[in-house]
Amino acid sequence: MSRPRPAEQGEVKSILVAYDFSDVSRKPLHHALTIARHFGAELHLAYVVSSIGYGIAGPEALQLAAEASQRDGQQLETDLLKSRALAGLEYEFVIREGDVWEQLEFIIQQKQIDAIVVGTHGREGLGRLMLGSVAEQVFRQANCLVLTVGPGSQEDSPIEKKEPLRPFLFATDFSAASLRALPYAASFANHFGTKLIVLHVLPAAPVREAFHWSKTGDLNRMREEAQSASQKQFEEHVAHNVPSGTKLEFLVKFGIAGEEILETCRTLKGDLLVLGLNCAVYAAAASHLPWIKVHEIVCGASCPVLTVKGSAPSV
Repeated sequence: MSRPRPAEQGEVKSILVAYDFSDVSRKPLHHALTIARHFGAELHLAYVVSSIGYGIAGPEALQLAAEASQRDGQQLETDLLKSRALAGLEYEFVIREGDVWEQLEFIIQQKQIDAIVVGTHGREGLGRLMLGSVAEQVFRQANCLVLTVGPGSQEDSPIEKKEPLRPFLFATDFSAASLRALPYAASFANHFGTKLIVLHVLPAAPVREAFHWSKTGDLNRMREEAQSASQKQFEEHVAHNVPSGTKLEFLVKFGIAGEEILETCRTLKGDLLVLGLNCAVYAAAASHLPWIKVHEIVCGASCPVLTVKGSAPSV
């Protein structure tokens, strides 16, 4: 499957928003509308009538659900047109039946989607499924950027704010997978004229070195050495590989990666969190974070989370 296309100057030409007609899914829709308007991108709004539950109930139940979804889609389009939320946008409503991820993947490929916007909570339909296997499939397999708008995100996109955007946070362990997201993090930070804060989390306690515990005995000294080594990695892998003029700040925290990422998001009040994901290892959504931790970050983040999967280019 192809890799995400380069986000040159933060450009996004086509957006897919996964919708389920629940109140919770309206927040991702608001964000997708704003992003599409900002970039002049095509907006594709998709709802998939899952074949799982209705398949058990029988073809008649599936048909009734599809007809109801068509009516709901028409009403949503009417409401959005009336509110002028769709004014000036090229858009389409897509309602499909079948396996949720398979249908979303088909739309991504067919429409050459640059970014898919999804939610993490919902009482029904895609919203509920996004907490399970479908969410994992989107993160691990989508050949485009994935923007997750969780319950901690603001109702409206920060792009709509009149004041300058707050910093973007890029969490990395300097592995190939996490650095895959660096070009996108820098590109979008430069596009919106905001600072990019690079966060590297180290273990709070000494770590094994060739299967032996470090023997320096001085925790403060060990942390100083680890922080110095991290600074060198930052210079080599980040500072030298972003456009000149990018406003960069480097932070090193000690603790549990997921907890420190969420805490830094809250403390900085950032407008976007960027993570690079590892699609090569089953059940590991980020190179340095197990899937369950990524799920916790996405659901617990105080801002939208942009995820990029794949391996980093050679540097």
